[in-house]
Amino acid sequence: MSADVRPSNPFAEPSPLPYGLPPFAECTPAALEAAFEQGMAAQLAEVEAIVATPGPATFDNTLEALERSGRLLRRAQRVFWLLTSADTNPELEALETAYAPRFAVHADEIMLNRRLFDRIDALYAERAQLGLDAEQVRLLERYHTDLSRAGAALDEPSRLHLADLNRQIAECSTAFGTNLLADTNDSAVLFSDVAELDGLGPDAIGAAAEAARQRGLDGYLITLVLPTHQPALESLHEPASRRRLLAAAQSRGSRGNAYDNRDLIRRLAVLRAERAELLGYRSHSDYVLADRTAKDNASVDDMLHRIIPAATANASREAAELAAAKRADGDDAPFEASDWAYYAARVRRDRYAFDASAIRPYVELERVLTDGVFAAATLLYGLGFVVRDDLAGYHPDVVVYEVFDADGSGLGLFVADFFTRDGKRGGAWSESLVPQSRLLGERPVVANNLNVPKPPAGSPALLTQDEVATLFHEFGHALHALFSDVSYPRLSGTAVARDFVEFPSQVNEMWLSWPAVLDGYARHVDDGSPLPPELAAALRNPPTFNQGVETVASLAATWIDLAWHRLTRAEAAAVTDVAEFEARALAEAGLDLDAIPPRYRGPYFNHVFASGYSAGYYSYLWSEVLDADTVEWFREHAGDLRAAGQAFRDALLSRGGTAPELELYDAFRGRPARIEPLLARRGLC
Repeated sequence: MSADVRPSNPFAEPSPLPYGLPPFAECTPAALEAAFEQGMAAQLAEVEAIVATPGPATFDNTLEALERSGRLLRRAQRVFWLLTSADTNPELEALETAYAPRFAVHADEIMLNRRLFDRIDALYAERAQLGLDAEQVRLLERYHTDLSRAGAALDEPSRLHLADLNRQIAECSTAFGTNLLADTNDSAVLFSDVAELDGLGPDAIGAAAEAARQRGLDGYLITLVLPTHQPALESLHEPASRRRLLAAAQSRGSRGNAYDNRDLIRRLAVLRAERAELLGYRSHSDYVLADRTAKDNASVDDMLHRIIPAATANASREAAELAAAKRADGDDAPFEASDWAYYAARVRRDRYAFDASAIRPYVELERVLTDGVFAAATLLYGLGFVVRDDLAGYHPDVVVYEVFDADGSGLGLFVADFFTRDGKRGGAWSESLVPQSRLLGERPVVANNLNVPKPPAGSPALLTQDEVATLFHEFGHALHALFSDVSYPRLSGTAVARDFVEFPSQVNEMWLSWPAVLDGYARHVDDGSPLPPELAAALRNPPTFNQGVETVASLAATWIDLAWHRLTRAEAAAVTDVAEFEARALAEAGLDLDAIPPRYRGPYFNHVFASGYSAGYYSYLWSEVLDADTVEWFREHAGDLRAAGQAFRDALLSRGGTAPELELYDAFRGRPARIEPLLARRGLC
């Protein structure tokens, strides 16, 4: 295929659509491939021009020029990464397989460019005398760190070896994600008799029938979400149905078929450890944490070891209560992991008069979005939202909203894609299509993806309590991107340390139960009646029951990630059995509770083997320390939420990566974060 980027190619110039929204109908695989080829060549030429500039390096001729480079390639890559996650097909998968290693090689040609590093290093040495403003100093520091950690200062043989490792890691990560999507689709559980789904609501059964119909199957198809826990497990009365569903979730990526990920896990562990050693670190985890707010394994362990004993003690008590509830049902069979969610819902309902399934008729997707998520953003930040029917997404399910600031000016675009489909990977995520930058004159375009089962035509999409929380969570990421007010793309929006990026999104979850917000969106889908008082009270003041179990499941996934990525190269090479290795790691940490499966196991742990969270899944708990502390701050300032929201936006959400993240937090809060609010939230103190 020709590599020429013709004027008609949608990536040749910035999109003429509002805010630079990509013209998705024109973003074909052929256009993407052509843009990749010329985009990589163009960026390398731009970098060569930077390093060949006569005279000494300056901020403008080196760093600012570097920030301006690669725009064609980035436009194409952002669309490509969105499509391969949210609406892939065999052509896109073939492109991903072909170009993931080539992108890694291309990035290394820049990040391992010794002449570029020497120019940046010279500026870094003189940074105090350059008259730079604070954001420019931060940009210089970040690039110096980026290239140093990439290995630019290594000798040439080491740089060549490092580039080869990066290429192999990219190939393995891409294969892992492709395998997982295919195996997740194949592992969907088909039930032939509706009686097997006894306990599910009519809307969930309708969604299962629709999923089967879309695949040309007879019966009812329960598609799988990414974590081990499947929402239907809370409601299915039949133990055999629960066992089938949990077994399908846990076996993904390890069924001995063409999509088996176990060899890829072992290979990734070896490759990442070898790369870390080449860069001077004992393990991949040591390498990753050195550039996180946590800084080192000891700090992460200190947090985890403050949580694990209390969490496991609570979980053991909760598991005993759940087993007693099973026996009270007249079922004397041993308590199983597939019983956990079902009996947790039962005990919660009996003890607290709280039935999570009873919430579903009151939380219809469109209303939760407009009268909940958007309404909270209006309450706090004065934002307005308008559907842009004239702007097309990349799939018929996608809706594009224009976001307006409190003064009526256009802030950016929000792209909403909430329904599951075979071409979409599991889970939920946020993705920037156009990061904000004053240097490039760009305003933000950000997409949120969920995986809500699509109801039959004409039926409402009713949510679970977890799906409501996820909707608020992902919009927190969107706000972080939309509020960005920085000069340089490298520091824009969510371009912050991985163990800080979840903090704004976790904070945004608090508004789902804030009375003024909850009363607005929690309305019965048929008659608009408000949520019954007992359900509203339970949402506003959720019991800490089952928090021990939930915390242990999250801790277990965190420990699996750390166990793989704390291995040296020799230790990783010695692992022969993935399941045995992970079981031993959980046992050593005291997290091997039979009835509580980890939130993820290695073969379907997309976060750490196919995304950017390797040695970083701890970030969710780490960020939750900041989150819980900030929730307290908002409650202290509840008398004027609009002013509080503006203060939070100005101090944190608008700043991107323009300063060390914990410095921003400490300045906002007036002190470092305290862990006690998190422990109280999870019933651990």
